[in-house]
Amino acid sequence: IMYDVIVIGGGPGGYAASIRASQLGGKVALIEAAEIGGTCVNRGCIPSKVWLGAADLLKKIKTAHEFGIKASVEGLDLGAIVSRKSGVANDIRMGMGGLLGNNGVEVITGRAVLTGPGEVLVDKQTLEAKAIILATGSVLDIPAIPGIEDAAMTTDQVFDMTEPPASVLVWGSAGPIEVEMASLLNDFGCKVYLIAESRRILPMEDGDTSQRIAQSLREQGVEILPRYSLKSVQKSDEGYDCSLDGSDEKTVSVKKVLVSARKPNTARLGLEEAGVSLKDDGGIDINDQLETTVKGIYAIGDATGGWMLSHAASSMAVVAAENAMGGAKVYPHHLIPRGIWTSPQVGSVGLSEEAAEDQGMDVEVGDFPYSINGLAMVRGEMAGAVKVVTDARFGAILGVHIVGNNATELVGEAVMAMQLEATVNELANSIRVHPTFSESVVDAARDAKNWALYLPKR
Repeated sequence: IMYDVIVIGGGPGGYAASIRASQLGGKVALIEAAEIGGTCVNRGCIPSKVWLGAADLLKKIKTAHEFGIKASVEGLDLGAIVSRKSGVANDIRMGMGGLLGNNGVEVITGRAVLTGPGEVLVDKQTLEAKAIILATGSVLDIPAIPGIEDAAMTTDQVFDMTEPPASVLVWGSAGPIEVEMASLLNDFGCKVYLIAESRRILPMEDGDTSQRIAQSLREQGVEILPRYSLKSVQKSDEGYDCSLDGSDEKTVSVKKVLVSARKPNTARLGLEEAGVSLKDDGGIDINDQLETTVKGIYAIGDATGGWMLSHAASSMAVVAAENAMGGAKVYPHHLIPRGIWTSPQVGSVGLSEEAAEDQGMDVEVGDFPYSINGLAMVRGEMAGAVKVVTDARFGAILGVHIVGNNATELVGEAVMAMQLEATVNELANSIRVHPTFSESVVDAARDAKNWALYLPKR
């Protein structure tokens, strides 16, 4: 059978690529070795947001007295959260399966291996296609640290826990996954140690974002230890002793060590035989049109390394599918937003102030704190701020960094502004409903041009 497009991997990226190629008139096959939905639906975005949603509701109940509401938490049934997580994931999986069928995509269950530029082997059957899109996602990356296997608690196990461990060491890059997991486990009563090899948590985000989230986590009881690496783990009477190496040697005793890092899922795909090159981080090497080093083979999402975000995979899918069907679109990597569902949330897009300066840009920065936003004051959600980083000469918006309630929604405003190439002046002269959190985006833009109406004169 000759297909126009074969997609390998049925996560958010593979799903979107399959449907978009079919919409363009292509005969499409989607090959998935496990379940539709991939990491995001089954073990990542969706399960974590169910748990973090429960944590947010728990916090609201505990602070209800500030609004004159007398409420108390009688107890926690974590099994109910697990059931909800599984139910939501199942509903999304079913919906995705139905829409793939509705769009005429042939779904094939099995493990795919590339045998040539236009050939895929699935369970001893060879399929041919004019173009192939690799959307194989990522897998857990368990570090080679002595003793960690016995102590390890994976994110999968967190999302299925019916009783939280008394204490957890969260170690890794201190990036979005580690920070979210530290926040979640802390909310459900764990004593959490967040270990960062870098000098700060969220090292890829703007420095102010990192500082604000670190302060919030510490206030909530998370112990953050920067500039430490995990050297070894040893069984003890009380759990596990974790040896840390940094400016000094430190031992932290915990019940579990969270393993949450991920790496591109590119093993045993036949990439080398097909001539597809990998980058230093193990991700598939792609050009601006998302084509690999082999003509007609494209790659998207986690398999390409980088930020590993579901919405990046879905948006890359559209470009890859259109190019696989004869297009020549360039993917706008600079417009990929980032969201972190801590309390407060993080939403960001584009360059941090530090990254812009490292590139030799002359920047102007605007900051507007949530503490003087009307709706934030009304709701008692005043932690955070909006930061806008702009080019001083032309007023181009280089990056927007939001910490605070609804930050993951608000960052969409910044993405649209940057996509439409709005200047900071245009954003500053925009109009928002009052009272809303979105007003702070406009106020931060005004501050960048030094005419903020609700801040003291500089």
